Amino acid sequence: MKLGQQKIALVPTMGALHKGHVSLIEVAQQYADVVVCSIFVNPTQFTDPKDLEKYPRPLAHDMDMLLAAGCDVVFMPSVQEMYPEPEEWHIDLGPAEFLLEGEFRRGHYQGVTQIVNKLFNAVNPDLAFFGQKDFQQVLMIENMVAYFKLPVQIISCPIIREDDGLAMSSRNIHLTKDDRKNALVLSEALQYVKDNFKTVSIPELLENAKKMITAIPGVDLDYFTIANGKTLLPEADKNQPDIVALVAAKVGQTRLIDNMLLN
Repeated sequence: MKLGQQKIALVPTMGALHKGHVSLIEVAQQYADVVVCSIFVNPTQFTDPKDLEKYPRPLAHDMDMLLAAGCDVVFMPSVQEMYPEPEEWHIDLGPAEFLLEGEFRRGHYQGVTQIVNKLFNAVNPDLAFFGQKDFQQVLMIENMVAYFKLPVQIISCPIIREDDGLAMSSRNIHLTKDDRKNALVLSEALQYVKDNFKTVSIPELLENAKKMITAIPGVDLDYFTIANGKTLLPEADKNQPDIVALVAAKVGQTRLIDNMLLN
């Protein structure tokens, strides 16, 4: 603990803030005396340069949201500050790094853990808050914290959804009106699995959920899995703890991810 024994919380973001980010700040305020929100679009975690280029950066909007949320400190470093010179970064994040998102975006989690480690070193927080929507990311950050034995408690906060079920995401801004409607099938398929988890077999749940998604025009499924929440390997035993359904799909030109805890 620092600042005369005051607890510091960090909410790392890439900006383009929405109610999901605000919910992280609100939870952090319950745990800590000082809440720091970082805004940094991290180049090393983008596997596609075009994706980095088009990532939304509505700074005035973000500052208004943080002011309204009562955030104490905004940390907004430049790329030059965070990466003053080229550096090599590769740590062992465990086998789960190469599954799901890791398979589609190779090297992504090395970039994520690289910048989160830098943010932790800069802010020196007691706690850090992340959204459950990036389920695999939280797991990778926990693995990074364990790897370096960092004195930071990682707290995962529930997904915040629009009224119709769509998981809030900075990328939703890119959805056309039709895409926005089609994207609802992701949360609907997850909800179907959750509602029927106790009564329908896992293979049948997977088959039905995938059929739901692939039936929608303009939705290109990358994966839908029911997995062990610690290893992200497919789970066949419903009696195991921490089972999660995870999905990723391209809706129009925008890639979306979502997940739901099942037990």
